[in-house]
Amino acid sequence: MNNNRKLRLQILAQNWLFVVLFLVIIAMLAVLTRQFSWSYDYTQSNRNTLTQGSINILKQMPDPVHIQVFASKDDVSKNDQFRKKYADFINRYKRSKSDITYEFIDPAEQPKITQDAGIKVDGEFVVEYNKRTEHISPPFVEQDFTNLLVRLSRTNQHPIMYMDGHGERNLIGIKNFDLGEFGKQLTKRGFTFANPDLTIAQEVPRNGSMLVIAAPQVDVTAIEVQKIIKYVENGGNILWLLDDNNMHGLQPLADYLNLNISSGMVVDLSSAKYGGDAKLALARTYGEHPITKNFMLLTAFPEAREVTAKDSFDKGWKVSNLIDVAPNGWLENGKVDDKMDFSEKTGDKRGPINIAVAMEREYGKKGQRVLVVGNGNFLSNTFIANGGNLDLGANMVNWLANDDSLITIQPKPLKDMNMLIPATPGGQALAWIVFFGFKYIIPAIFLITGLLMWLKRRKA
Repeated sequence: MNNNRKLRLQILAQNWLFVVLFLVIIAMLAVLTRQFSWSYDYTQSNRNTLTQGSINILKQMPDPVHIQVFASKDDVSKNDQFRKKYADFINRYKRSKSDITYEFIDPAEQPKITQDAGIKVDGEFVVEYNKRTEHISPPFVEQDFTNLLVRLSRTNQHPIMYMDGHGERNLIGIKNFDLGEFGKQLTKRGFTFANPDLTIAQEVPRNGSMLVIAAPQVDVTAIEVQKIIKYVENGGNILWLLDDNNMHGLQPLADYLNLNISSGMVVDLSSAKYGGDAKLALARTYGEHPITKNFMLLTAFPEAREVTAKDSFDKGWKVSNLIDVAPNGWLENGKVDDKMDFSEKTGDKRGPINIAVAMEREYGKKGQRVLVVGNGNFLSNTFIANGGNLDLGANMVNWLANDDSLITIQPKPLKDMNMLIPATPGGQALAWIVFFGFKYIIPAIFLITGLLMWLKRRKA
């Protein structure tokens, strides 16, 4: 009897010891999961994790982000899970930036706060960073939300100035020739625009971040050119897009920058593989520069020209070649047609051909930057969506605006995977089987199978 009692006490002690150790292990795992997290996204489009571009933006935001989510409470009886959907979206960012916080506010329960915040849509976010706020409404996609964070984190509030009145590619224009779509994307990234009239203004305003000269088609007056040169002499930044070697009155500016544009056009026969013609030059390799750091996207430049510039010790310019195109092509100095072929007799030059230069020099605290591209068409409404053209253009503007920390590949919209069911009796039957099968039938099968196994083991 003593042995049985002793045995029972040992078994009881072992059981309690097991329970205590099990609870200790659970507690340790809970602590570890709060401090360390790991996840893997098995979806084809990585829809549950952020792209590298978004992660880079979050790394460049040292201060906390707070989000107010104005959303009605979920109705469990109707299977509404709006708040859970919004929380899952925010948590994708929170996994890369732990100091992102959010709170839910029910517009019906707190109408005063909702009205003061200017909420117009159920599910609207109010995002705050560094005492600056911005609203975003559903549906939410990564690209839009990351662009919002870029705008909030942008410290440079000086407008982009652009020349007009000489047939330039307009940053707010809607024609295929214009840069309106690029301008819209810059607006989404927090930039504003200004359009100074240099025929009236005494000088180019100094409160802008840069001056954009986008391929004028008629000659710029000598008075305007002198004002632009003075602007550069005083440390102004320039983005100059050239479609050919016709300077249209801006030759003095080119001389000041020690700049040359080829009369010939780049020919790239490899572009035919992508459905283009020989006048569409493709770029896959880029120079060592902050604009193109870790940039690996394919870009396209229709009717591009070679751009060259030399370091100028007297003016202090440091020149960097930026974009090499047509490694298997050449610079055609003859007539560009279907019968063209490389010929050294006409002065043709084998690729790769550099079509952009970045120039900078010490001036004041931030320095001065000038960017010249032998092609304006790559940012036009027609070609802005090709490959990485938009990403490269955004990087160029960020660099000129001295926002180097925001130079990154912009996040791309994730692919959407949908299952299309035809509106036929067979399709409706398939939809019924898929919906009710996974929701009711399969769980019922598992439940019945489990009960039968339990009864069988109990009888045994």
